[in-house]
Amino acid sequence: MQTEKQPLFRDPEAALDARVDDLLGRLEPAEKTAQLRHDAPAVKRLGIPAYNWWNEALHGVARNGRATVFPQAIGLAASWNRALAHEVADAISTEARAKHHYAARRDSHQQYQGLTFWTPNINIFRDPRWGRGQETWGEDPHLTAEMALSFVRGLQGDDPNWLKTAACAKHFAVHSGPEADRHHFDACPPEKDFRETYLPAFERLVRAGVEAVMPAYNRTYGEPCAGSNRLLGDILRGEWDFQGHVVSDCWAIVDFHAHHKVTTNAEESAAMALKAGTDLNCGSVYCAALDDALALGLIEEADVDRALRRLLRTRFKLGLFDPADSSPHARIPITNVNCEAHRELALRAATDSLVLLKNKDSTLPFDDSLRSLLVIGPNAASIEPMLGNYFGLSAHVSTVVEGLMGRMPEGVKADYRLGTGLYEASRNDLDWAIGEAAGCDCVVAAMGLSPVLEGEEGDAILSPAKGDRDRIELPDCQVDLLRKIRDRIDRDSSGTRIIVLLFGGAAMAVPEIHEMADAVLQVWYPGERGGEAIASVLWGDAVPGGHLPVTVPRSTEVLPPYEDYGMAGRSYRFMKEADVLYPFGFGLGYTRVFYSDLQAPATHDPRQPLPLGLTLTNTGEREAREVAQVYLRPADSSSVKLAAFESLTIAPGEQRELRLFLDPRDLLTTEEDGQRHPLCGRFELIAAAAAPSIAARNLGAPAPITAIIDFCSEPE
Repeated sequence: MQTEKQPLFRDPEAALDARVDDLLGRLEPAEKTAQLRHDAPAVKRLGIPAYNWWNEALHGVARNGRATVFPQAIGLAASWNRALAHEVADAISTEARAKHHYAARRDSHQQYQGLTFWTPNINIFRDPRWGRGQETWGEDPHLTAEMALSFVRGLQGDDPNWLKTAACAKHFAVHSGPEADRHHFDACPPEKDFRETYLPAFERLVRAGVEAVMPAYNRTYGEPCAGSNRLLGDILRGEWDFQGHVVSDCWAIVDFHAHHKVTTNAEESAAMALKAGTDLNCGSVYCAALDDALALGLIEEADVDRALRRLLRTRFKLGLFDPADSSPHARIPITNVNCEAHRELALRAATDSLVLLKNKDSTLPFDDSLRSLLVIGPNAASIEPMLGNYFGLSAHVSTVVEGLMGRMPEGVKADYRLGTGLYEASRNDLDWAIGEAAGCDCVVAAMGLSPVLEGEEGDAILSPAKGDRDRIELPDCQVDLLRKIRDRIDRDSSGTRIIVLLFGGAAMAVPEIHEMADAVLQVWYPGERGGEAIASVLWGDAVPGGHLPVTVPRSTEVLPPYEDYGMAGRSYRFMKEADVLYPFGFGLGYTRVFYSDLQAPATHDPRQPLPLGLTLTNTGEREAREVAQVYLRPADSSSVKLAAFESLTIAPGEQRELRLFLDPRDLLTTEEDGQRHPLCGRFELIAAAAAPSIAARNLGAPAPITAIIDFCSEPE
């Protein structure tokens, strides 16, 4: 029974909307506007504590002390493993709950201690120069949607009424650099690319129930994204019926008047954002100007109520107004944070993210003949390339040197040399490392990028382009070191093998490295167990499980202008084959997999799921971690698109029959005006281990198999 000591909004048995309306009716206008800021203050007279909405969980609970650090998002994308993405996100939300309730019991409500996480970043990684591409799930809309959806479900849980944590799809909708221009840039892709490339992942997550959406800093088609009637009104809440809340990127609303120049002052900016549908302001404008906008008649109290109702629904669904410890999530012990099970998951995730790009004459894995080893390079003994950006802190970070030394058999002579700086090196005519490298059986060179060279504006402190890269080639000093080592090996005929580990969150144009190295392994930013994962793959305790979620171009020069948001010349779908060094979807293993017996109907109604079957056979003596991919290509076009994939493990000598279903959402075509309709006509179905290309075959990918299908819609 209702009592004065327990108002309706405090009753966890009451209906959600009734609780929201009860609390909303008890708040004064100034209290309401204050709750629309990311640092929502306490309402002491109602016993409501402060709540800070600003939290990050890109690849682990971030910026809040101890947490398990999983591989960066682009590395998880390289696993192509939906179940793994879900498992990682579930572990993250478990740690988030434990940390939140531990802090709340101590009346601590600081930034990064809440349960609303501004994750995942589902922008399309259209250009490798973008420093924040490491936060994404790659260049393909289908892969991005599938992996991010599994991640969101792991964060939010599977209870239809209650959230474990709240996820946020960002940055809606057209955003991928340049970082230096993001506060004033206007992204205007062709309508076909807008609908076909930039929107699908957002639509998929919204329709699946992601709790929040964050608009981008930039403008899209002339409107600031956080004040866009088309994005937030027509598409998000109109076409897609979004029921969650919208949060601005941090201080993005300031850009309306300060940089985009679409308003003249903070009051107008606040009104524009709120009326367009931005409910929560990360930043200062709502705090400073919303009350004045209300007083000036630029907004009405109903606008405030509408936004606050959406925000309160999220807080109620998280149980933030329920009695302490009433939720089972509230009883998750703090000992779950960076526990052994989560550390083992981080190791498995790192291993599955590693992409073997070259393996000449079975250089890897090492065998018993290895007697001497040199570890060299700027990323060999540093923790930064293990972490990426938006990371937590762990006492168990394993560098390359630590990982290799922890696994290396006794009796192998080993040493470590820096060899070169990350981005520049002092001239050293007497370099002992060159001679030592040529005298070893094997050199493991930890090269590539670091979060100090690529990342977000203001975060990548050594980037000359505010987080981006001007060029996608490896820094000259690193190439020069490897060239000296290769030349010395060839001169001495020493037979030393070179294994290059490429760290980084983006594609790197490394044709020289591919030629000089005996084996190349793309390791991304692999998380706290990265060094151990690398060691386990080098020694053959595990097989490399990753496939590229991006296309690797041959050079910067083949890229279209960075500021051009059209997809022409970008990604595996539109790039010239001659411009590709490593194709999208590519990744080698330690065995050979044979594709056969692609089964598909001769005709199909594209409004229905399309069943497919194929057989994969592991013809070798080692386990295979394969990613079977299905592409569609119109009979009159060379452009392909990913339509389905499955990650699976195949035992030595095993034959696996795989069944796949292509979703009708992936059997649509987009016209130049943005209109979408079901496929019609003759198409080629291609089952392969990489985006179909001559390059994939030349690099050692299994031969693809094909079938022809006619799509036709039956009259309704």
